[in-house]
Amino acid sequence: MGNALFIVWRESVEAILIISILLAWIRTRDDTRIGVHHLWAGVAGGLALAGFLALAMLGVHGWLAAGALEVFQTAIVFVAAGLITHMVLWMRAHGRHMKRELESGLSHAAESAGGASVAMLAAIAVGREGAETVLFLYGLAMEQSGDTLARLFAGAGIGFVLALATAWVILSGARWLPSRLFFRASEVVLLLLAVALLVSGVERLIDMEWLPPLMEPVWDSSALLDDGSTAGGIAAAFAGYRAQPSLMVLIAWLGYWGVVALLGRLQRRSAA
Repeated sequence: MGNALFIVWRESVEAILIISILLAWIRTRDDTRIGVHHLWAGVAGGLALAGFLALAMLGVHGWLAAGALEVFQTAIVFVAAGLITHMVLWMRAHGRHMKRELESGLSHAAESAGGASVAMLAAIAVGREGAETVLFLYGLAMEQSGDTLARLFAGAGIGFVLALATAWVILSGARWLPSRLFFRASEVVLLLLAVALLVSGVERLIDMEWLPPLMEPVWDSSALLDDGSTAGGIAAAFAGYRAQPSLMVLIAWLGYWGVVALLGRLQRRSAA
C-alpha cells in the first residue's frame, strides 16, 4: 500500500504542477486564441492515453500464456525501474528551470499552433505521468491478490488525494514545504523503490533460470531483520532489502547505485 501511495502521490504532484503552470500562463497571457478549455482538453486526452495503456496491459495479461506472461511481467518490472530512475535524473536536470522552460516553449509554440500547443503539452504531460503510474502500479500489483491488492489500490487513491494537497501547499508558497525540498526528498525514495523493483526483477530471472544466483545466500541477517517481518517487509518493498541475498542480487543492487552515482556525476559535470 505504501509504495503505491508514494508513487501515485509523486507522479500526480508533478502533473498537477505542470497543469498549474500552464493555467497561470494562459491567464497571464490573455490571448483570445488560447483558452482554459484547450488545457482541459489536453488533460482529458492525457488521461485517455493512460487509460488506454491500462486496458492494453490488462488485455495482454489475459491473452498471454503462463510462460509468456511471466516474461512480460518481468520485463514490466525492469521497465518500471528504468522509468523511475530516468524520471529522477530528468527532474534533477530540468526541475529547477521547469517553469521557465515551459513558458518559453509555450510562447514559441503558441505563435504558430495557438491553443493546440497548450492542449498538446497538457496531453503529453498528463499522459506521460499517467502512463508511468500505470506501469508502476502494474509492476507492484501483479504479485498481489485479494485484500493486499485492494489495499494497494486504496493506497493509490490516498496518494492522489495527498498529491492535490501537496500541490496546493507548494503552489501557495508555504515555507515549510518548498518545492526543492519536496523533490529532493522524493527523489531518494523513488530511487529506493526503483532498486527494489530491480531486485524483484533479478529474482524473477533467477527463478526462471535465465540468470544464475552465483552464490546463495551470501549472508543471513534474518536474526537482525527478517524480510518476512513487518519492518523487514517495508525495507524489502522500499529498498530491495533481502535477509538472505544471492550474489547475483547483491551485484545488481550495488551495480544500480554505481550507475546512478555515475550518471549523477556526469549530469553535474554537464550542468557545470
